[in-house]
Amino acid sequence: MIDSNSLSLAYLGDAVYELYIRTYLLSKGNYKVGDLQNMAVKYVSAKAQSAFLDKMIDDNFLTEEELTIVKRARNHKSHQSPKHTDIITYKKSTGLEALIGYLKLTKNEIRIEEIMKYIVGE
Repeated sequence: MIDSNSLSLAYLGDAVYELYIRTYLLSKGNYKVGDLQNMAVKYVSAKAQSAFLDKMIDDNFLTEEELTIVKRARNHKSHQSPKHTDIITYKKSTGLEALIGYLKLTKNEIRIEEIMKYIVGE
């Protein structure tokens, strides 16, 4: 396992996740930027990410190693408090972002694609 700070993994994962969602939405049609932003919120908000993570866990979609990464990030002490959500939702979304960041650092693009396709329903 890469020895990296969970929040650093989440920082990277957030960027990878958002880029995937933006690319996905652009592939769906020619929309105005404001519409794209509204559509993106359904995927990139902490509430949405938390729900996607819960569904993946309920469906046994994640490996044990992936669950370990998620739990480590979710349980990481943060000195930052969320602005638009509760702490549990925020920590779950951080766990998902950390997983994506970890997969990016380990160059596991195939697994990122599988997870993101699961999230967008493809």
